Amino acid sequence: MEPQAECILVVLGATPEGKKELVGFQVGVRESTQSWSELLVDVRARGLAIAPEIAVGDGAMGFWKALEETFPGTRHQRCWVHKIANVLNKFPKSMQPTVKVDLRAIWQADTRATAESAMDTFVKKYHAKYEKAVLCLTRDKETWLTFYDFPGEHWEHLRTRNPIGIVFAVVRHRTVRTQGALSQTTAQRRVFKLDQGAAKKGRRLQNAPPLSWVIQGVVFSDGAPENDHENRAA
Repeated sequence: MEPQAECILVVLGATPEGKKELVGFQVGVRESTQSWSELLVDVRARGLAIAPEIAVGDGAMGFWKALEETFPGTRHQRCWVHKIANVLNKFPKSMQPTVKVDLRAIWQADTRATAESAMDTFVKKYHAKYEKAVLCLTRDKETWLTFYDFPGEHWEHLRTRNPIGIVFAVVRHRTVRTQGALSQTTAQRRVFKLDQGAAKKGRRLQNAPPLSWVIQGVVFSDGAPENDHENRAA
């Protein structure tokens, strides 16, 4: 068996003020639980004593297994951008625009109930001829709609791991011309600096309702506090 290629593992977090920060950075193997565990344990050892409320990522199974071991109470949210791409790839190109609209009806729905109804409609519409696409969509479906239990103002940040994707887009843009010209250590240092800079330039999470409510354990349903009046009075 050929050794798996190394890559850069990155963890971004958000402060109570909504500022995105680079909190973890390590060379490892994307699908390796051990690599992700080492990174998450290091993050915890450096001061992340309270488990994150939610983690957003793609289908890298090593990450989710490591997260469950290190922060078992953290909620899981899979990235919709990656899921949409994976589902579309299982349809003929001529059908993809229509399928994309049907998928949008799920992840852009105003409420969890509406999203679940749209997902049921998708399954009924395509299951007979495109079973693989339907299975791709419904596999681990409980992790696709977690964002409904968090502030609606934050949904655009929680439905996708694009903030990290943007970081890597900057990294690729800035390093492509020097590929092969740097030592591994120098390359890692450069990527780390680029990650830091790109994270600082990323959009903040909207702070209404404040992230402090999430930290304090306020319960949200379909993006709003369940007892909105009482929370605002406090």
